[in-house]
Amino acid sequence: MTETTAPSVIYRDHVRAEWVDYNGHLRDAFYMLIYSFATDALLDAIGLDAAQREARGRSMYTLEAHLNYVREIKEGTPVRVEVSVLEHDAKRVRVYLEMFAQEALVSASEQVLLHVDRAGPRAAPFDADVLARVAALRGESVGRVARYAGRSISLAPGAAAVSS
Repeated sequence: MTETTAPSVIYRDHVRAEWVDYNGHLRDAFYMLIYSFATDALLDAIGLDAAQREARGRSMYTLEAHLNYVREIKEGTPVRVEVSVLEHDAKRVRVYLEMFAQEALVSASEQVLLHVDRAGPRAAPFDADVLARVAALRGESVGRVARYAGRSISLAPGAAAVSS
């Protein structure tokens, strides 16, 4: 289910039984699946829905994805993913996605997506109409707080090592 209001993008779903682990929580991999569905909603919003991808011979590939788990959620929980565009250039877009259960932040993801000509496949500039929609989403995203964006994975200097 996709809810798109120009120019913002929101994806809604719920935690399905087949996505739950042995602890009764959403499995870590399925957070990424939900974000993947939210990215599909973004593609629809920028004019690259399935029909347009086919007609144009273009698609988007994920180059990098960071995922932050904030809170566990269980089977049946309704979730909402809000998508923001942090930056873009002629071929790439960096997006920030936050997943909520009711109003509680559950998870966040930051991703870099590449626009691709499938004939190569090779990187390709966005068509003008698609780029205009990406830019509009970027403009709408200005001022939104991206709490988990720009983070890297590391242990703090001087942190105690785990011994076996």
